[in-house]
Amino acid sequence: MIDIMQNSAIMTAGMKLLRDNLGLIECEIFIANIKQDRFDYTEWRENLYEDMSLDELVDNAASYMKEHPELVPKNAKII
Repeated sequence: MIDIMQNSAIMTAGMKLLRDNLGLIECEIFIANIKQDRFDYTEWRENLYEDMSLDELVDNAASYMKEHPELVPKNAKII
């Protein structure tokens, strides 16, 4: 179970990533869209990486983990 401090750190890091990459206004628009009742997060996620091969996805994930070690759980294995 995720404790409150870890959950808070995840939320803070996520908001920072959204603000830094989208900008404040676009970050708020993204959050508003996610919170809408008609938004189907599962369906959206199923199609999110459909144009990416498994190797590309793994490479991108590994690169991200190396670039952001502070977000990587201590027991995660970096490829």
